[in-house]
Amino acid sequence: MEETFASAVLRAWRQELEFPELIDCTSQLEAQQLGPLAIVLYQTWLTRTDSPYAHAVNFNLGVSLSNQNDLPGAQAAYLRAIAIAPAFIQPRLNLGMLYERMGHIDKALLEWRWVEQNISPAAPESRPLVLMALNHLGRVLDTRKQFQDALQFLGRSLAIDPHQPDVVHHWVHLRQKQCVWPIYAPLDGISVETMLECTSALAMLSVTDDPAVQLAAARRFVHKKVLSDVPRLAPAQGYQHRKLRIAYASSDFCMHPVSLLTAQLFELHDRSQFEVYGFCWSPEDGSAMRQRVIAAMDHFFRIDQLSDEAAAQLIRDHEIDILVDLQGQTSGARANMLAYHPAPVQITYLGLPATTGLPSIDYVIADRFLIPEEIAPHYSEKPLYMPDIYQVSDRQRGVAATPSRASCGLPAEGFVFCSLNNNYKYTPEVFDTWMRILLRTPGSLLWLLSDNPWAEQNLVREAQARGVDPARLFFAPRVSPENYLGRFPVADLFLDTFPFNAGTTANDALWMGLPVLTYCGRSFASRMAGALLTAAQLPELITYNLQDYEEKAVALATDPQACSRLRAHLKEVHEHGVLFDTPLFVRNLEANFQRLCAPQPPQP
Repeated sequence: MEETFASAVLRAWRQELEFPELIDCTSQLEAQQLGPLAIVLYQTWLTRTDSPYAHAVNFNLGVSLSNQNDLPGAQAAYLRAIAIAPAFIQPRLNLGMLYERMGHIDKALLEWRWVEQNISPAAPESRPLVLMALNHLGRVLDTRKQFQDALQFLGRSLAIDPHQPDVVHHWVHLRQKQCVWPIYAPLDGISVETMLECTSALAMLSVTDDPAVQLAAARRFVHKKVLSDVPRLAPAQGYQHRKLRIAYASSDFCMHPVSLLTAQLFELHDRSQFEVYGFCWSPEDGSAMRQRVIAAMDHFFRIDQLSDEAAAQLIRDHEIDILVDLQGQTSGARANMLAYHPAPVQITYLGLPATTGLPSIDYVIADRFLIPEEIAPHYSEKPLYMPDIYQVSDRQRGVAATPSRASCGLPAEGFVFCSLNNNYKYTPEVFDTWMRILLRTPGSLLWLLSDNPWAEQNLVREAQARGVDPARLFFAPRVSPENYLGRFPVADLFLDTFPFNAGTTANDALWMGLPVLTYCGRSFASRMAGALLTAAQLPELITYNLQDYEEKAVALATDPQACSRLRAHLKEVHEHGVLFDTPLFVRNLEANFQRLCAPQPPQP
């Protein structure tokens, strides 16, 4: 190949290499992982050749440079291609993705908007390119919390081509985030049944508490997206290290609920028995929480620049005994890394409160309330049962002083119901119940999370439609973790969501002494708060239908002494209960880990 390359460069220098020959030779070089040589050949040809194909060659050069992580070089090549042929769409799409990689999000959006504004999808050759631009716009605007614009771009994409399952599930989740009800609204060419089939495992948690349906959603993702024919890297029999090597893998080692729960777990592992690793593809958010997580690891590796195969090989090279994936099927998940089975034992924890459907995951950390044994067949993983509670807590979390009601924007009087969950967990059925609770408890108010302005507008409108004065709804802006915790005591009762319960939020409320009333179903996500309340010995706050949930809420709002007793009980739980006994949790988890890695007796 070297001789062919040398000959091609010489002919390019002499202006003798025709465009088809250039493409053929560079394609061979790329196929043999000789991208730098292809770049040299492209550059030589462009320098020495005056050709009507210069725009296409600059585009190909940009792709090759991008593949070699020469982002400024790729940017310059794409811009030259656009300057030569302004209507050439592909370099604009790629330039947008390049700007996104470089962190220049506004520039990326401008490139994609140019495509959707100037290129007609009517022409068959340009249609997939316009769809790509629209879908990039929807995806990136979602990450910027510009939900309404994101929804509109994805709606336009589906109007052009309704046969895009990934876009449908993204469209559905954007409607959930904005409380646009009903979530499943008819679109031309897309039935409600099709929308359900396209709904992601995460979005499905707010749709149903049927664990069989959730398992089906997870397995659809696995079938479409996850590698199934890759070699297993780790030996099935394990390594028998004196100290077990436990690795945690996540894109959420930053200011994120997963880290807010697990930081003390990493710190408290018994270093005489365990060596703790972190494999991270998290954003560098500069937070104290991220620094705390990193400091709690014995070994910490960034793997965001590694392919899934290379990341899996790195884990294998360190002979990790147990790999705990903190991601599941959530944003940023690396299911294909797990598919290589880089550790003998692989466990899912916290990231997705449901079954992952991943064949490479062996266990899910649970307790017997969270996943009753009769429900376990609807999980692709085997439950790894904890004796008290599945959820770890951080006893070191910082708490600000409790603010006044006035500083929270709340009136001085009136019983305060709150539900500070993410807005995508709100459903019309539970919201109906909340409105009836307000109507039955004069002077009460409902304090919700101010997640985005479109959800607020929709919730206010939905309250009016149910005969409730919108002035009784209040919205709490997002604040720092310390201030967020500090304001829980301002409320009188936390009203949980269903079928997607509060998880970390319920933990925080109970930690701060705020009673949580939950409605419990059959799935993991619909039993999280119930598991916490069971560990807190508060079964009276667990209901199993909306009627009982409503009656209990009204009863508590009209019985100040009952609320006082609950708060007193939670104070005792805070100090002495198993719910927040993090050292006990860590010892129990370590006992499970040691049992999983214990040598197995030979079979007779």
